[in-house]
Amino acid sequence: MSTLDTARCDTVRRLYAAYVAQHPDVVGPMLTSDFTFSSPRDDHIDRYQYFKHCWPKEKVFRAIHIEHLVPDRDEVIVGYRAEKMDGGSFRNMEMIRFTGDRIAEVNVYFGRDV
Repeated sequence: MSTLDTARCDTVRRLYAAYVAQHPDVVGPMLTSDFTFSSPRDDHIDRYQYFKHCWPKEKVFRAIHIEHLVPDRDEVIVGYRAEKMDGGSFRNMEMIRFTGDRIAEVNVYFGRDV
């Protein structure tokens, strides 16, 4: 794995840790100015909408366990299991595209409850 791959994987780990800890201020500098987020519920929303719509106002997640972390050129493919505060859990896959050392795009593919 190259130094850039390692750095990008570290950025992804920090992204999920900040999400669980509810620290959007940590994530802002990780994103490009033209960052977009897509999921089955969101279609290429911008940074502003991402923070407004996708970041919970209350603590929702107990933990996010990264199960797969695969760098592939300008993308990092992530598979994780999320544990919710209410005891539920689910698995998702995400493709995170980088421009340099910053996250330019996140595409989420919803998994099932586990």
